[in-house]
Amino acid sequence: MTGRKRALVTNDDGIDAPGLRALAGVARHLGLDVVVAAPAVQFSGSGASIVAGLEGGDRIALTRRSLDGLDGLPVFAVGAAPGLIALIAAYGAFGEPPDVVLSGINHGANVGRAILHSGTVGAALTAGINDVRGLAVSLDVGLAAEFHLEAPEAEPHWATAAEVTARVLPVLLDQRPGTVLNLNVPDREPDELGVLRSAPLAEFGIVQTTMTEHSDEHIRLSVTDLSDPPAPGTDAALLADGHAVVTALRSVSATDSPALAALVDAAATARE
Repeated sequence: MTGRKRALVTNDDGIDAPGLRALAGVARHLGLDVVVAAPAVQFSGSGASIVAGLEGGDRIALTRRSLDGLDGLPVFAVGAAPGLIALIAAYGAFGEPPDVVLSGINHGANVGRAILHSGTVGAALTAGINDVRGLAVSLDVGLAAEFHLEAPEAEPHWATAAEVTARVLPVLLDQRPGTVLNLNVPDREPDELGVLRSAPLAEFGIVQTTMTEHSDEHIRLSVTDLSDPPAPGTDAALLADGHAVVTALRSVSATDSPALAALVDAAATARE
C-alpha cells in the first residue's frame, strides 16, 4: 500500500449506529483519509438500492454531523440508501472519489446468498461496479438481538469486529480497484475467535423468510432460523463455528447461456 488512500465509511443501520463509529475509527487508525456519509435513517434490507428521500425533486439531503470519537472527521447524514451514497461518492459528492468504501459494522451477520438484500453489502457492491474497492463488515449478534426480539445481555463486541477489519483492510487496499470483500465476525472477545477463514457463500443466509398470512388486504412475513444447518465450509457454517470469515464477491456481470445463444443464432438464420 503506497500513498494515503481515501475511505468513505457508510452503513445501512443509520448515522447514529455504534458500528459506524467503530469502522470509521479503524480506517482513521490505519492512516486513511476518512469521510463518513451514512443514511439519516435506517435502510436495512435495501440491497444496492439507489432510493433517496429527495428534496425539491432531484436533490438529496445532506446534513453535517459530529459523532463521538470521530472529532475532526467530515460526517454527513444523507437522505439516501447506502448504495446511493456509495454511487454519489464515486462521482465526488464528498470530495475526491474514495479508494475504498467501508460499509458497516452491521448489527447482524450478512452471509449466504441472502446478502443480495443487504444494504451493507449493497454499498460495497455498488463501489465495486464503479471501480472502487469495497468492504462490507458485519457482526453476528444473533437473530434475537439483530431483530430486537429481546434485550441484549451485553454491548456487542464492536472492538472485535474492528480488530479483524484492521487485518483485512490493508490486504484489500493492495488489490485492484473494484475488488469487493464481505467480512463477518462472531460476537465474541478477540481471544475467543477461531482463525480467520475464507469461504464461499452458503445457499441461504442464517435465516429464512416465510409468508405466514395472505389475504386480499395484506400479506405478513416472518423471519425464522433455518431448519437445516448450512453446508460445511460455507461462510454461514464457519461463522457459526466461531470463525471470522471473509468472502470475495463479484458484482453484477453477464454470463454465458447456451439456450440464449441458440435462440439468437436461430433468429439470425431465420432472417438470412
